[in-house]
Amino acid sequence: MAELNLEPATDKKNTYAMNITIRRAVKEDCPRLLQLVQELAEYERAPNEVTVTLSHFEESGFGKNPVWWAFVAEVEGTIVGFALYYIRYSTWKGQRMYLEDLVVTNEMRGKGIGKLLMDRLIEEAKDKGWNAMIWQVLEWNEPAINFYKKFKANFDPEWVNVTITW
Repeated sequence: MAELNLEPATDKKNTYAMNITIRRAVKEDCPRLLQLVQELAEYERAPNEVTVTLSHFEESGFGKNPVWWAFVAEVEGTIVGFALYYIRYSTWKGQRMYLEDLVVTNEMRGKGIGKLLMDRLIEEAKDKGWNAMIWQVLEWNEPAINFYKKFKANFDPEWVNVTITW
């Protein structure tokens, strides 16, 4: 499914209808995606942590050997959200989808766009034969945690995130 059009979608905060399109990201979307990445970093209290360049981001998603893929959510031709994923391999379970980021602009939250993106990700993972989708959420991000609980997500308290940087 390359594109999903939902019309009309009722806005819970206002009474107008929206035409929401969920589609695969293309290279030309990258500048806007990076704007949303920066918005997410600011929300997560880490605005100076985004150091990826546009050229690296584009090459990583649309170059000779892409390492990430994404779906975007558009309303009236404007990207208002996206979900970026890559393949994670488990020696116990095989290939799984790793959701790196799910972002919906602050103004468009609560309108069902995040759910549409999650549903599209789940469909993609199933179509690819992957048996799970994995992601992380900050422990203080209660709105996101409550959103993920609607999908019956399992929260694993045992694992600790570990990183080495250079």
